[in-house]
Amino acid sequence: MTYDVVVIGGGPSGLMASIAAAENDAKTLLLEKGKKLGKKLAISGGGRCNVTNRLPAEDVIKHIPGNGKFLYSPFAVFNNYDIIDFFEGMGVQLKEEDHGRMFPVTNSAKTVVNALIGKLDTLGVDVRMNTPVTSVRYSENEHTIILEDGSKLQTKSVVIAVGGRAVPHTGSTGDGYAWAKKAGHTVTELYPTEVALTSKEAFIQNKRLQGLSLRDISLSVLNKKNKPMITHQMDMIFTHFGISGPAVLRCSQFVVKELMKGREKVPMLLDTVPDRQEEKLVQSALKAMEENPKKSIKNILKGLVPERFLDYMLNYHDVNNEHKAAMISKDVIRRIIHNLKNFRFYVHGSLPLDKAFVTGGGVSLKEVVPKTLQSKQMHGLYFCGEILDIHGYTGGYNITSALVTGRLAGMNAANEAIHVTGI
Repeated sequence: MTYDVVVIGGGPSGLMASIAAAENDAKTLLLEKGKKLGKKLAISGGGRCNVTNRLPAEDVIKHIPGNGKFLYSPFAVFNNYDIIDFFEGMGVQLKEEDHGRMFPVTNSAKTVVNALIGKLDTLGVDVRMNTPVTSVRYSENEHTIILEDGSKLQTKSVVIAVGGRAVPHTGSTGDGYAWAKKAGHTVTELYPTEVALTSKEAFIQNKRLQGLSLRDISLSVLNKKNKPMITHQMDMIFTHFGISGPAVLRCSQFVVKELMKGREKVPMLLDTVPDRQEEKLVQSALKAMEENPKKSIKNILKGLVPERFLDYMLNYHDVNNEHKAAMISKDVIRRIIHNLKNFRFYVHGSLPLDKAFVTGGGVSLKEVVPKTLQSKQMHGLYFCGEILDIHGYTGGYNITSALVTGRLAGMNAANEAIHVTGI
């Protein structure tokens, strides 16, 4: 059977590519190897689906540190505001939450996924589930998609939207890299991003702080000169293997890239009270100690940080929790508060790629036309979503990239196919 456009992969970028191709009058087929469409969408944003972000386009691109600048051209055609209009045009009402994150009013990812599936149906897109692709054969006029059952499909244009290698239970198992290489593409080294970090520090190994959450802290990754290369102010959590939570996930790609350069360990700097100046904290503590000499030092400092972290910090400075304020020297208090503001520790690795939220690396952007998402190496071949060497922070940025690149890939794949067939 022959199609104008075959889209491989039923994630966010593949769904959008299929819709865009069909809207541009292409006879479109969507192939999905799993039982469900939109599995990654369904689990995004804690099952509520963070469809995009309402920040200005410039800021959205800043939140995609992995080659986000590539998206300037696509954004000129279809951007995050267009995504909002697109969903609201399908009857999916959205609401804005913190940091510009956009969610469906229903708080259910199913609303988003069902709207996309409904749109495919309305547009007459052929959808085949449980249909793994084993290979893609490229030729001069059209391409052949070979399915696992041995059957073959002919198409003028093919859109590869199979994702990266992160979150493999959703179907992202890296199938598309081989098809890209076969067409002459370079696939840059893959690595985990938006991933928890591991540490050999004693306080991690002895599980002293395991399960402890710190709210609204500032976390920095230090370069070889011990200067911050990136800082994020969010929450974090200590785990049995290291550290995790939003601030850690955002810092993680910078750590992973440093480790890839051959560093054995990377220093991180934690400020547990980022909104208060160190000297003011010292003076406030000294004043409280002077006024309450019989009060325990733990009670004097109580409330600054969670109790378990304060216990750890006092112990680290050889101070007994029950020591009275009068027994503690000014110098020790200065050191404790300095450490609360500048707690330095090392991380030594990250969880593997299959435990990451996002894949770093992918099809080299030097070989893809930004305005169309077309391959520079092969006619009738388009890429979109996480298979590309683009990655952002969590918060709707990766889905934005997937939907924008999917839109352009599908639209241009249709235009090329229809132009080729002379319709």
